[in-house]
Amino acid sequence: MLLVEIGQTSFNYDQKKIDLIGCKINIAFRRVFMEFLYEGILALFTGSGFKMLVMWIVGAVLIFLAIKKEIEPSLLLPMGFGAILVNLPGSGVLGDNGIIQWLYEVGIEASEAMPLLLFIGIGAMIDFGPLLSNPKLIFFGAAAQVGIFVVVIFTALCGDYFTIADAASVGIIGAADGPTAILVSQRLGSQYTGAIAVVAYSYMALVPIIQPVAIKLVTTQKERRIRMEYRPDSVKKSTKILFPIIVTVIAGLLAPESVALVGCLMFGNLIRECGVLSRLTETANQTLTNLITLLLGITIAFSMQAEAFVSLQTLMIMGLGLFAFFFDTIGGVLFAKFINLFSKKKINPMIGAAGISAFPMSARVVQKLGLEADPQNHLLMHATAANVSGQIASVIAGGALLSLILN
Repeated sequence: MLLVEIGQTSFNYDQKKIDLIGCKINIAFRRVFMEFLYEGILALFTGSGFKMLVMWIVGAVLIFLAIKKEIEPSLLLPMGFGAILVNLPGSGVLGDNGIIQWLYEVGIEASEAMPLLLFIGIGAMIDFGPLLSNPKLIFFGAAAQVGIFVVVIFTALCGDYFTIADAASVGIIGAADGPTAILVSQRLGSQYTGAIAVVAYSYMALVPIIQPVAIKLVTTQKERRIRMEYRPDSVKKSTKILFPIIVTVIAGLLAPESVALVGCLMFGNLIRECGVLSRLTETANQTLTNLITLLLGITIAFSMQAEAFVSLQTLMIMGLGLFAFFFDTIGGVLFAKFINLFSKKKINPMIGAAGISAFPMSARVVQKLGLEADPQNHLLMHATAANVSGQIASVIAGGALLSLILN
C-alpha cells in the first residue's frame, strides 16, 4: 500500500491495482487501434477504398514514367500528381471551393479553352514548309486517320458498354493528339474523358515503341530501304501566310465543328509565318504552351476520380485506343504501298506511318528505321511533311466526328 499526502488529505494507492488498471487500458487501447487499422485496411482493399488505392498507384506510375523514363514529363507529372490529389478522402481540391474542379469546369467543361489555347502554341511551333514543297504528302495525313473510324464503328457495336458518343471519343485516341482527344470527348460529354486523356498521352509517349512494331509488321526490309531524294521547292512567304487561312476556310466548310480546333492551330501558324510578330510567336510556342500543358495535366485529373476511372471500360479503352493507334500506322503504310503500284518514283511506305499527329516523334521513328535499313537513307524531311499533315488531318477528323455525332 502506498500512502500519499497532499495538503491535509491522504490517499491510499494499491500499486497492484494501478498496474492492473493500466494494463486493461493498454489492452483496450490496442484493441481499438487494431480494429481501426483493420477497418482502414479493409476499406482500402474493398469497394471504393480499393479503387482509391488503384488510383494512387496509377498516379505513382505516371510520375515514375515522367521522371525516371522522361516520357512526356510536362504532362504526365502533373497528371499523375493530380490523380493522387483528387483521390484523397475529402480532398479539398474538389467541390465548390476546390481549385482543380474549378479549373476543370472553367477551362475545359464550360469553354474548352485549355485545349484550344494549346493548339495556338502547337501551331506556332510547326513549319509547314516541307509539306508545301511536296503537297501530295498531305494525303498521307488523311490515310493515317483510318484507324479512328474503324475503332469508332467497332466500339459502337459494344453497345452495352459504350454510347455512340463514347465510341467516337475512344476512336479519336488513334489521332495520337492529346488535346484533340480531350476536346472531342469533353464536347461529346463522354464519362471517360480522364481515361481517354491518360491513354491518348501515354500512347503518344510510346510512339518509339509502338510504331516500329506496326511498321515492320507490314513492310519488308527491301521496302524500308527505298530512298527518296529530297529536293524541296522554294516556298514563297505569301504561300506560307495564305496556307493557314485557306486550310481554316476549307475545314470550316467541310466540317464546321472543326473550326475551333483547326482555327486555333492555323492561327498559331499564321503568327509564326507572318514575320511581324516574333515576340508573340516565341510567347505562344514556349510560355503559353508550357503553362497550358502544366495546367491541363493537373486539371484533367478531375475526371480521374476512382469511382469513374477504375472500371472494365477503362481497360477496354486502353485496348481499343492501342488498336486505333496501331491501325492508323498500318493504314498510312498500306496507303503508301498502294500509291507505289501506280507510281514510277517509289515512296518509302514508312512515310505513311508518319501521317499520324504525334509530331515530331513519328517522323523521328521513320528516320531511325530508314537508317537501320540503309545508313544512307535519310527520310526525315519527307516524314516531317507527312507528320505535319497529320496534325491538320487529326483535328479535321475530330471535327468530323463532332459534326456526325452532334448534328
